[in-house]
Amino acid sequence: MNVLVGELNELFASFQKDAAANVENGNKAAGTRARKTSLAIEKALKEFRKQSIEASK
Repeated sequence: MNVLVGELNELFASFQKDAAANVENGNKAAGTRARKTSLAIEKALKEFRKQSIEASK
């Protein structure tokens, strides 16, 4: 689960960087990357929830 948390931290950092570039500078490519990263974050969070529930049993 530590690996998954590390992966989530990397994804959040990447999303934050790209979203800021899109909003502040109007960089359309960064917006596309941010949207793609948001989907990866969603999948990773679902996996985290699944692993967390299993660990608490």
